[in-house]
This record gives sequence, C-alpha cells and structure tokens, in this order.
Amino acid sequence: MNEKFHAARGLRTKEASATLLGAILALALAGATPLTAQAPTPQTPPPAGDNNSKNAQTRITPEQGKELFALVDQLMKFSSEETGLPVKSSVKRQLTSRAEVEKYLKEKFDEDESNRRLQRGEIVLKKFGLLDRDFDLKPFLLALLTEQIQAYYDSKSKTVNMLDWVSVDEQKPVLAHELTHALQDQHVDLEKWSDQTPADVSTNYQEDEDHLAKDEMDTAREAVAEGQATAVMMDHMLKPMGKSLVKDPEIVEFIKQGMSGSQDSPVMARAPLLLSESLLFPYREGLSFEQDLWIDQGQKAAFAGVLDRPPRSTWEIINPREFEKAKIPVVPLLPDIHPVVDKAYKPYDIGQVGELDLEILVQLFGGEDLAHELTPAWDGGLYWAGQLRDATPTQQASTKSIAFFYLSSWRSAASAQVFAKLYASSLGRKYSGLHHEENAGKAAAHAGGSSETDEEVYTTDEGPVVITTRDKQVFVAESFDLPTARKLTSMILDAQGSGEVRTTRLARPNIAMPVPSTTLSGGLVHLFAESGVMKAVVEAAMKAAAAKE
Repeated sequence: MNEKFHAARGLRTKEASATLLGAILALALAGATPLTAQAPTPQTPPPAGDNNSKNAQTRITPEQGKELFALVDQLMKFSSEETGLPVKSSVKRQLTSRAEVEKYLKEKFDEDESNRRLQRGEIVLKKFGLLDRDFDLKPFLLALLTEQIQAYYDSKSKTVNMLDWVSVDEQKPVLAHELTHALQDQHVDLEKWSDQTPADVSTNYQEDEDHLAKDEMDTAREAVAEGQATAVMMDHMLKPMGKSLVKDPEIVEFIKQGMSGSQDSPVMARAPLLLSESLLFPYREGLSFEQDLWIDQGQKAAFAGVLDRPPRSTWEIINPREFEKAKIPVVPLLPDIHPVVDKAYKPYDIGQVGELDLEILVQLFGGEDLAHELTPAWDGGLYWAGQLRDATPTQQASTKSIAFFYLSSWRSAASAQVFAKLYASSLGRKYSGLHHEENAGKAAAHAGGSSETDEEVYTTDEGPVVITTRDKQVFVAESFDLPTARKLTSMILDAQGSGEVRTTRLARPNIAMPVPSTTLSGGLVHLFAESGVMKAVVEAAMKAAAAKE
C-alpha cells in the first residue's frame, strides 16, 4: 500500500471504521435527501475565446524556435539517462500554432474510435449522475484541452509538437516530459500498448467476461506513461539544485497539492469533478506510483520493467506496493444476463467501476472527507447499461432510454451500508419526481444463504430505482421495471463468490495484448493523457521546484 499517498490524504486505512464512517455519513447527509451542502460547480461550457487570453498574442521568435529544436536531442539524452530507456532513433520536431492544435484536437474527436466511444458513452455518465443532464461534453472538452495542452508527442507521426505561444523556458521541462513518451514509444509502440479498446459493445456472455477481465488496463497504462514522463520532467527541474524525486521524495506531495489549476486556467476551474479528476489522475497518482517503484526496486523496474509488465487497474496505481507484490485486483462476477435483458434492451455499455471511479462518485455525492475515508473499503465494482430497443432517435439521445445496473463490493458490511445510503441520498440530484416506497425495506434471506437482504425502492421520472444491500454487496438497478430489476438483483448477488473465485478471471493468460473496455472515467483519462501534457501539471511542478530552491 502506498503509505505516502495514504498519509498525505489523512484518512486512508486498510479497512474503514464503521463508527467513523457512520459519523461522517451523518454529517454528509444531515438535513437533506438529496445532498446540497456540497453542490458541484454548474457544468456550463466556457464562452468561446476565453482560453489563455492573456497569452493569446504571444509568439516565440524564429531564433527561439531554433533554440527549441536544438534542445530536443539534448533533452532526449537526458530523458534516456533518467529512464534507462535507450534512444533508438531521432524524433521529428515541429513548432505548432494554436489553430493547428485546435485542428489536431478536433480531428482526434472526429477520427479516434475511443473518443467517438466516449461521446457515445456521455449518456451513461449522465445516467450515473457524474455529469449534469444538460451538460454539453464535447465543446467543453475541446475548450479545456485547448487551454491545458502545453506540448504533445504524436505517436502516429513520431513527432514532438512544441507550441509557438509558450516561452522557451517553460517548454524545456515540458520537452523532457514529451520526449519520455518518445522513448516509451520506441520501447513498446504506444499506439498498440495504450489503446486496444474494441470498437463494438459486448453483446453476449463471453464478450462481457472479456471486457470486464481487461477493463481498466488502458487507464492504468496511461497512469504509467504519464507518471514516468512527469517524474523525468520533475527531475529535469530538480537536478540543477542537486535534488531528485528519489533523494527528496516529499516533493511529490507539493506537486500533487498544486495540481488544481490557477487563475490562468478558467476552464479547468469550471470543470465538473469527473473531468478534473480524470485529467489529473494519470499525472498525480501515476507520479506517486512511479516514485514508489523507483525507490523500492530501482530505475529498471520503474521504467522498462513496468512498461513490459504494466498494472491492470487503478487499484494497483493507487496501491503500488500491492502491484509490487503481484496481487490480483478484484472484479465481481457477472452471470449471463442476456436472457433477462436482451428482449427489451440492446447492450449499450459495460465496464468496471474501478477505485478511481468509486472515489469520484463518493466525492461528488458525499464530499472529499467521506471519499478519503470510504474509498479504501472498496472491493470491486461493475456496471452494465442497455438502451430500449423501441426508443425513437429522439429518445435515444436522452437518459430516459437507458437502464443500467451497478454492483459495488466492499470489504465490510458496514461500508456497504454506508455506500447504499449515500447512493440513495444522491438520487435527487439526477431525477425529478423522486419518491421513496415505504413498503420496501427488509427482505427475507436469499435462497441458500443466511445474509439478510435490504431493499429500498424509489419511483422517479425515468422509472424505478432499486437499491439492494446484502452483506458486503450493494446492487443498484435503475429504470428497469420492478420484476426485471429484482430478477437481476437475485441473479447477480447470488453469483458472488469468495475473493479467490472473483479474482481468478484476471489471472488468465493472454493479457499481454489486452482488449479493454472503458470504465466510467477511463475514456476521459485516455483522451486527456493522449492529448499532451497539461498546463495544471506543468505549473504545479514548476512551483514545487521553486519551493525547493
């Protein structure tokens, strides 16, 4: 377990205390059914043209451009020495304008399959309550990325792109970051290594299993790639002062604390929690992951070693010492649900709800303190979403056409109960006409078992919501009719076995070339990480380095 990460966040423990969880939950839920005390910032797209306005007219001179081009080979050598990854070929270099960056981003949205899948999945994010129903995701993402990108390495063209409106001094550490990606690309081929997402939604039990077994690999690999590059960037700043991430490990916490944007990042300041956390996760937690491996096992393990044997989940990224022990992340079992759902619904999305996703959900619904306390008690999760087969084209653009279920596993029954109550308290955020059916509640013990099942039923403008708690499991079914919801609840809760059974599916061979699906946050993490190094990260690193002078 990453002790520095947990200590910095103050409340991390191996298993959450039921008493403390109850106290925090009471505070979080006091006086409200839905949560209103920590309402999110309104999710509205920024007005056109407000990105980096004070720097919009800045252009580096032709002489400065030549200086930047000359720095590429020098910084490539530095990055190679830091990582131990050999330079196998020179890297093409290009000075890029703001208009060209915007064109590059728009092409990624229009042509990249994973980003098209992300846009298709926007409706699922809204159904979960991670985005407001009226939030327009694509223009906000374009504005956010245009504001944040400081440079980017294009793994298709093998070119490092430097921005003609960013000063030479600011671009030096950024180049060290992006040229680390070039070295990674020469070692593993980033196009294949980091993006194997299938174009099609799984439509049967075998495909469901395959998606779930490999679902978080992309997100974990992005964290490795960005964590390594950020470590090199940071050491480029620290080495002239005789310092380094290994010799001065406390510097990482300064960087992480500073990754919250600034007055120069107005779009970032307005970003919904899902977007800001997805943007920062691979840099923030990837950097901690890499630092721990570097300190514990040395340079080779932290760079070439982890590229050759990458983690498979955000749980391993957040808990690097569990990764060092080769522990297998847990994934709940999903039985064959298709005979139950396929007549009325066509499969729309499936995936894990990983530790990153869970922390975002809890923070959004209950606040940061509860998220820090409850997340370590998480023990796996998955979701499935279907779209009504008879939905019209207009209805298909609405969350009303979607039904989904979500299974959340916990390390203790007390934690499961806390999460169930928290989730129920959040329903008013996304549904109107919310009404709690008072005749639900305690149900009989499930067939063949002794655990008592607690069921809560709500009616909403988009159909019933059924939240069922059994021992360490919480199962949520939204917008299915009640008989279908209860049948799915029984099937999936009855299918859960021991931790050993639930993890054997991830230990299967044939994972060297993964075919992952996308977790709730996974598509966003991939989009941000693939687009280039972000301004919030560079500024945080520069401030941390300045503080150590």
